[in-house]
Parts: sequence; C-alpha cells; structure tokens
Amino acid sequence: MLFHFSENPEIREFAPHVAASHVGKAPLVWSVDAAHAPGFWFPRDCPRACCWRREEGGPDAAALLDGGARMHAIQRDWLAAMRQCALYVYTFDSAPFVLHDAEAGHWVAREIVRPLSVSAVGDLIGEHAKAGIALRVVDDLKPLIAEIVGSGLGFSIYRQRNLA
Repeated sequence: MLFHFSENPEIREFAPHVAASHVGKAPLVWSVDAAHAPGFWFPRDCPRACCWRREEGGPDAAALLDGGARMHAIQRDWLAAMRQCALYVYTFDSAPFVLHDAEAGHWVAREIVRPLSVSAVGDLIGEHAKAGIALRVVDDLKPLIAEIVGSGLGFSIYRQRNLA
C-alpha cells in the first residue's frame, strides 16, 4: 500500500501534475510508502525536517534522534497550525506506481489513480507520540537542517521555502 496526505477529504482521483518543486519535469501522481508516511503528518505547507537512523550514522546522529529511531522538527510558528490541522490519508494500490526515491520513500505514477480509501489522520502530535517519533519544536529550523544534512542520518526536508 502507498499513501497520499491532504487537507481535502473529497479527492476522487489523482491526476498527474507538475509539482511546484519539479517545474520542467514530467507530470506525476506522488505517493509515499508506509515507512516514510509519518513525514507527512503535518499541514501541507509546513516546513519540516525529518530524519532517521541509518547504518553509517555516528554518535552525533544518535543525539539528533533524541534516543529514538526517528525525529521530526518544525518551527514554533507552525505549532498552532499543526494542532489545528484536519489531515486525511488516501490509500492507493501500489500497482500503477514506480519507486522514485528510495531514501525518502517516494513513489510516482504517470496515470490517473483512484484511492482505495480515505480517512482522517487525527491528532498529528498524538500520532507522532504513538509512533515513538520525537517531535522537536524549534525557534529556527535552518541550523537544525544543516546539522541533520551533515549527520549521516537518512533525511527528508519539506517545504523549506516556507520558512519565516
């Protein structure tokens, strides 16, 4: 199974489109695998840094994870939006998708895809806690992003252009 997250609970089909971050590339339908889905438990436009343990991560990497296997971070100015966000998860059959980025768990399709189901995610902060994911709230995300990128951890950085 693959997933797509949206604040719109009424999408009946997903048509290939060119994402703002992929101008000039082929139109695609984007999805994410189960292991990386928690990286989308945020309001759509929320800048965030997500990182996880890899074999080659050193002692500095372990400290970034706050003792767990995965850590997500947002800036404090997005905390209220995260608490108020009504987010929905769409489930897809994986058949029309191909792997696009193994590190981030991104899959793409080049055809219209209809979801198998849609359901509310619920309390986004609570979902992080239930999954054992450390959620760090910081005043300035940029220094933490730089630390994560140089750490040897696996990571995905989303919506960095929206940082205040």
